[in-house]
Amino acid sequence: MKKLLPARNALRFIAKAGGPVILFALLVGILFQPAFVFAENVGGNSEEINILNDKISANKDKIQQLESSIADTKSRIKQKRLESVSLKNQMAIIDNRMLQVGLDIEQTEQKLDVLSLEIEVLELSIEDKEKSMNKQKRMLSELIRTIHYGDDKSYLEIAVAYDSFSDFYNQIQYVESIESDLGDNVRGLRIIREELEEKKTGTEERKKTYEDLRAELEEKKTDLDEQGNYKTDLLYQSQSSELKYQTLLGSLTAQYQQIENEISAIEKEVRSKLNSQDKLETIIGDPSKLSWPTGSRYITAYFHDPDYPYRHVFEHSGVDVRAAQGTPLKAAASGYVARAKHCSVASCYSYVMLVHSGGLATVYGHMSKIVVSEDNFITRGSVIGYSGGTPGTVGAGPFVTGPHLHFEVRKNGIPTNPLNYLVRDW
Repeated sequence: MKKLLPARNALRFIAKAGGPVILFALLVGILFQPAFVFAENVGGNSEEINILNDKISANKDKIQQLESSIADTKSRIKQKRLESVSLKNQMAIIDNRMLQVGLDIEQTEQKLDVLSLEIEVLELSIEDKEKSMNKQKRMLSELIRTIHYGDDKSYLEIAVAYDSFSDFYNQIQYVESIESDLGDNVRGLRIIREELEEKKTGTEERKKTYEDLRAELEEKKTDLDEQGNYKTDLLYQSQSSELKYQTLLGSLTAQYQQIENEISAIEKEVRSKLNSQDKLETIIGDPSKLSWPTGSRYITAYFHDPDYPYRHVFEHSGVDVRAAQGTPLKAAASGYVARAKHCSVASCYSYVMLVHSGGLATVYGHMSKIVVSEDNFITRGSVIGYSGGTPGTVGAGPFVTGPHLHFEVRKNGIPTNPLNYLVRDW
């Protein structure tokens, strides 16, 4: 009888509801029920999940095709840039840019579709996991109830339920193995719960990615509109005449050079004056770490951007940050207002230049309104005015395709990449 003692607790299972047959069926169900079941192997949603996975695969193939088309379009743009500047050449570049942005939009939409389908698969998988977990909970609850029912049964009472002692002994051996499987099942339930929580966390992160992609899509659509506006404006100004286009280029180049000379001369003059008065070093704060002048972080044109629409006129000396017309603009660091150029017409380029310590200066261009005055010190984060850049509006200047802030950082009078100074957390 000593050999039977390890199964003492397990014997309680055998007394369920007056007979071992029902209990045996229940134990077989537990034995062959996996500790945890992945959703794709559960009958409930497996077919629907397979269909969704096929759609995901098809969309990913489409994304790869779009990536190839985008690469081809970029190659054509690069080739056109190597050709001499002409109206025809510029139109080809704009058309290819519009095609590229259109492909970018389509690719982003495909990515959104894939992400949406993956979230749907995830939710169905979670649903199946919950069903599996609930099923195992019910089975375990039944076993626990049976254990309590059999607490007052003796070995003799249990044994007489069998036709022979041999059957009784074999059943004891079988139940001993069930005890071990029961422990595995309990651990399996815990694993299911942990996996379920991880999946839910993953779903939240995917939804955040989905929102980011959705915002990116809207920005790309705006980019496409601006490219179209630029093409229309260029055709209007040149009247589709190569001669008029070349005249326009000359005019734009002269305007740019005038603005650049003005900014450089004023910065040099103001910095010399402040240095002689020892005022620059009194500015509080580290100018090498600049805060963003806008809430937006979406850049439409980078420093020396090869895709900049006016690159045939000049190298882009800053970054263009998407900002709706009238967005408050803030000083990127504490400094001295060296220039606040107010405008009353659209062709005039309105801007503010701040001089900082450490040889740095910042320029804020295409402003619709300026609220600071020259020869004053201001602190980091102070509102200096409001953004503009919408073609045809006061202060926009000649180099615009849509509302934005043109932001420059100059080191010892030379334009440098603002992204080397802007801190994302500010």
